[in-house]
Amino acid sequence: MNSLSWFIDVFLHIDQFLTQIVNQYGAWTYIILFIVIFIETGLVICPFLPGDSLLFAAGAIAAHAGSELNLALLLCLIAIAAILGDTLNYWLGREIGQSFEKHNRFQRLINQEKMAKAEHFFNKYGGFAVFLGRFAPFIRTFIPFIAGASRMHYPFFLFYNIIGGVVWTLAGLLAGFFFGQIPFIKAHFSLMMVLIIFVSLLPMILVMVTNRIKGKRLD
Repeated sequence: MNSLSWFIDVFLHIDQFLTQIVNQYGAWTYIILFIVIFIETGLVICPFLPGDSLLFAAGAIAAHAGSELNLALLLCLIAIAAILGDTLNYWLGREIGQSFEKHNRFQRLINQEKMAKAEHFFNKYGGFAVFLGRFAPFIRTFIPFIAGASRMHYPFFLFYNIIGGVVWTLAGLLAGFFFGQIPFIKAHFSLMMVLIIFVSLLPMILVMVTNRIKGKRLD
């Protein structure tokens, strides 16, 4: 319970935690951000890391005059981390995904419910799920693994991986950079973190609703 409380506290006040990291480690913050994003997207057992909120907070800090964080450098490094992370996740899925059910030790490490939801989402939307899933917390971590396990053609996966990684990075960092310093947002940062999760899920929800409406029309 203490670990859960700590995680929630970090998520809701990630701007404060990241500011402390920047003040303490300076330019090393780039490496820390790179590693966190790489792990969140690259290891299927780590879907709980705060990717979206971290991008927003980093962009907001970069907007400060004299900030240790440079927006252009953040854009490059985090986009690379996101693309490399998904690439690793894809190949992990390709190597162990086919025999996943036989590996009990992996099943204990991975959230089975989230995996099932991601698999259903991937099966329904195919290649577009690689791009769209990038914007959905938790599902984002499972989609590349499932793409590898299903033997999706790698160049096809890589195309959606690169587009999704770049767009996701741009959206998160630029949103924080241009809106993170607005007084109202700064005063209600915790609420913004919750809102970010909701907004992140909107594209996926809209696609699902649209497809359901089309399905009813065909019936």
